[in-house]
Amino acid sequence: MNAVAPTVALPVAGNASSLPAPVSGERHEIDSSAGKLSYWAAAPDTVTTRTPLLLIHSINAAGSAYEIKPLYEHYRTLRPVYAIELPGFGHTSRENRQYTIRMMTDAIHAVTDEIAKTYDGPIDAIALSLSSEFLARAANERPQAYRSVAVISPTGFDTRTVRWIRGSRAIPWLHKAFEQPLWSEGLFRLLTARPVIGWFLKKTFGSNNYDRGLLDYDYLTTHQPGAQHAPYYFVAGYLFAQDALALYHSLPMPAWLSHGSRGDFVDYGNKTTVEGRPNWSITVYQTGAMPHFELPDAFIRDYDTFLAGVATPPVA
Repeated sequence: MNAVAPTVALPVAGNASSLPAPVSGERHEIDSSAGKLSYWAAAPDTVTTRTPLLLIHSINAAGSAYEIKPLYEHYRTLRPVYAIELPGFGHTSRENRQYTIRMMTDAIHAVTDEIAKTYDGPIDAIALSLSSEFLARAANERPQAYRSVAVISPTGFDTRTVRWIRGSRAIPWLHKAFEQPLWSEGLFRLLTARPVIGWFLKKTFGSNNYDRGLLDYDYLTTHQPGAQHAPYYFVAGYLFAQDALALYHSLPMPAWLSHGSRGDFVDYGNKTTVEGRPNWSITVYQTGAMPHFELPDAFIRDYDTFLAGVATPPVA
């Protein structure tokens, strides 16, 4: 993979808020159809021709690039690595607007386009939880841009009734109730108190052995101005796709699914619909929903094994 003209996105010298950097490297800001986006980028000190890796955090009350930090910090010494912060999260704009599946997918397209300004050829991408649906949609819309797709604890494989129609699972009245001006911010502060965040992380990890650095960062990122807006759209179902399973089925490139067997997020009954497909690989860990935090060495080894079988298409 050959380097070409450098990206036009400039590193940002400082943060507009008190939120520290979730990962190392340089923060970049770009304007896009999804609004003003932030992403982090790093590359090895030596020249590399290895495929860039895009990392995408999950969607929840406290989503940020910190959620993929173990992978980012490992791979930054080996290959170009990028970590997007999706609209409404981290250092990306958190304005009061409607947050949609289209917006999140377009944000991934925008950062993928930025990577393409520096590196020729398709990239590898990893997404966590609900963002797996956005990545799958982006990869189906622009398959030539992705060499491989990996999803960690993805939504959309649970055993609830499968729908094959486009659209979200939005509940408008619920969102309206959350965003009532009298209690919108106050309610979010209650939901993101440190003990409550710890309780959710315990459910996510399936034990009390969750990452305390993640707890600290989750508290900080949820106490930034406008932090409640995107999470309220998440809770009200606006970011969940009805056709998620169809998106996974349609992926034409090599795909890797990994998930844990412990905690509240263990329903992957519909993964049987991709098991056995020639482009799909599946790994189950004796962990919670973040195996890359609990077993980073094993996770990285297995991901590298998956990539070893992925061929790089010739650059046109």
